[in-house]
Amino acid sequence: MKMLYGFSEVEKSFREKIKPMVTDPARKRRTDPGTPEICPVFDLHKAFSPPDSQAWAAEGCRTAGIGCLDCKGRLIDHLLHRLEEIHERRPRFASHPDDVWDILKEGSRRARETARATMEEVRSAMKIRYPIS
Repeated sequence: MKMLYGFSEVEKSFREKIKPMVTDPARKRRTDPGTPEICPVFDLHKAFSPPDSQAWAAEGCRTAGIGCLDCKGRLIDHLLHRLEEIHERRPRFASHPDDVWDILKEGSRRARETARATMEEVRSAMKIRYPIS
C-alpha cells in the first residue's frame, strides 16, 4: 500500500503552492492599494473563506492595510480547515478501495439518470425525436 501523506505534508504543499500565486498586478509593493475583484487569491477567498474573512481581505487589499502574504496566509488557514475532515476520512477509504469504487459507480449511475432526464427535456423542448429501433 502507498504511504499516506500526513496532514503536515498537505499543509506544507498548500503553502508552497499558494505563497507564490500571482495577485493583483497593481500591488507591486506592500503599501500599494489593490483591487480584490481582479485578484485570483480573492476569488479563492470567495469560494473557501467565511464572509468576515472575505471582508477583511477586500478591505485590507483596497487600503493596503494587509500584504498579499497576509491575505494568502488567511486563505490557506481556511482551505486547510475545509480539508481536515476529508483528510481524517482518507485512511478509512484508502484501506477499503472496493467501497470507493462502489461509491463512484453509484454516483455515475445517478449522474447518468439525471443526464438522461435532462436530455429528454432538451429534446422535447427542441422537438427532436429519435426513432426507437
